[in-house]
Amino acid sequence: MENGFLTQRRVTEAQTQVLVNSFVRSVYNWMAIGLALTGVIAFYAAHSQTLMRLIYGNPMSIIILIAAELGLVFYLSARIQRLEAGTATALFMLYAALNGATLSFIFLVYSSTSIASTFFICAATFVACSVYGMTTQRDLTSVGSFMMMGLIGIIIASLVNIFLKSSAMAMIISYIGVFVFVGLTAYDTQKLKHMALTQPAGLDAGVVRKGAILGALTLYLDFINLFLMLLRIFGSPRE
Repeated sequence: MENGFLTQRRVTEAQTQVLVNSFVRSVYNWMAIGLALTGVIAFYAAHSQTLMRLIYGNPMSIIILIAAELGLVFYLSARIQRLEAGTATALFMLYAALNGATLSFIFLVYSSTSIASTFFICAATFVACSVYGMTTQRDLTSVGSFMMMGLIGIIIASLVNIFLKSSAMAMIISYIGVFVFVGLTAYDTQKLKHMALTQPAGLDAGVVRKGAILGALTLYLDFINLFLMLLRIFGSPRE
């Protein structure tokens, strides 16, 4: 009797682990697709004079792009449960493409070598933080709350520095930003793990896809912001 109970428990735990692994893998796959799309669009736009004039030739163009990106992030986050899975996926891809257009400037400001090396540093850091968030037994909720306050501070400091134009302040913001997004990556990964563990069995595939898209968007934002902070620290100017 007891052996049968233990066997059933092991089977249940194994099935749960399979579901968790499947969900997490889906999240990272979609995040990787989003990052790849962003990189391709950014590289292509940076090497197209027509697109660069369209994006940066008029200050209103970049403002409209940034406003559209923010709108997509807030819309997806708030309405994800009411959207069709295909629509949520398309909006995430649209956001990744728009972000690629706005990030095309990095290929004009920084050398290709420093962009590539910083990307690998960021990827290694991101993987380490994700592994920690996935495996740690420590509850990172308090860490996430602290990092969110730090993120608000970074946003305010960055807005102030637009007027101050202090390179020293910009560098301090970058170092603090790395610390903040390292913490957020671990916290968001743990949240995804808990989300996967609490999913009811037999959940509709569309609902699971939407959860994966929302998770991919969260980790995508962590990765991109961590990359930009590291690029400000390690990036070498283009000659």
